[in-house]
This record gives sequence, structure tokens and C-alpha cells, in this order.
Amino acid sequence: MSRVNAVLFDRDGTLVHDVPYNGDPDRVRPVEGAREALGLLRSRGIRTGVVTNQSGIARGLLTDADVRRVNRRVDELLGPFDVWGVCPHGPDDGCHCRKPEPGLILWAAGRLCTAPSDCVVIGDIGGDIEAARRAGAHGILVPTPQTRPEETAAADHVAPDVLTAVRAVLNGPPRGRVLADERPIEAAYDMGGRRR
Repeated sequence: MSRVNAVLFDRDGTLVHDVPYNGDPDRVRPVEGAREALGLLRSRGIRTGVVTNQSGIARGLLTDADVRRVNRRVDELLGPFDVWGVCPHGPDDGCHCRKPEPGLILWAAGRLCTAPSDCVVIGDIGGDIEAARRAGAHGILVPTPQTRPEETAAADHVAPDVLTAVRAVLNGPPRGRVLADERPIEAAYDMGGRRR
């Protein structure tokens, strides 16, 4: 069975609640299950990273420093992450890193010294999943109210929440279109009578 070496997360809407063009670290709130999901990955030695489009920089709504402060807060609450990839470009800038382009995924996999095919990308919109596909990684969509129905329909793998998405990849790449795991969190941590 092939192994998942790294899981790369979209930031806004996936790990933390989406606050459009957020430059305020005090407004960072993790989504339910994010801490537990990251704990499961780290307990298995699976590397973690964040790959995020931050077009507010290109639009003049945020500065690089604003984004770094918010990212530091995410790291304080949920980290440490092994890699951070940020695209500061706007949708019309023609860059190779803005999702759905694969640049951020390829860069992060390289920083982690792993093949993209051994990575899973978890995100809340079709651009996250398309970037994974173009990079040769596995993608799991965790829909939110902002996710368009056609994005959910087009995704190879869909999970109801980030914790379910992570549980589905602990023993290898995702299998099946709609991922489900009904175990309570305590059972996920109870591996043969010991915490992992």
C-alpha cells in the first residue's frame, strides 16, 4: 500500500473559518476538528503544510506582513506546520502558483522532499482540488456553504469535515468518492490501548 507522506491544507475555510481578506490575527478561529486532525497526522509522522491563495496582497487589501501575522497565529493555534506556501497574486496575474495552477503544491512537495503523488491536498473549493490534480497529488474536497455544487460534483473525493478527510488518509491515499468515518475521536486516538 502506498503511503501518504504529507497533507497540504488550504487555509481559509479549511483549517480556519474564512474571514475574507483577513489581516487580523485576532480573527483567526480554527474549524471544528482541525486540531484533532492535525494531531492524528503528526502522531503518524505525516508531514503537514498550508498552501493558500492570498490575492488580497495583489488587490492592495493586505500586506505581506498582514498575511505573515495571520499565518503565525494559525501556526500558534494549529501548528507547527512543516511548510507554508502563499500565492500573493491576483486571478489575472498569470502566475503558476495561484491555485488551480499546481505551483504551490509542487513547491511544497519539493520543500518536504516528497513526490506530489505521495501528497494529499485538502481544501474547500474546486481550485484546491484542481491544483492537486494538476500537480499529480490526491485531492479531498471538504465543502462549505461557499463551495459551488458543481465543484462538489466534480471532486474525486469528498468529506463532510476536515477530521473525516484526515482519518481517510491515515493508511494511504483516499479511496471512494464520499469519505466517511463514524468513529468518535476517542477511538481514533485509541490504537491498541495507547495514544498514538
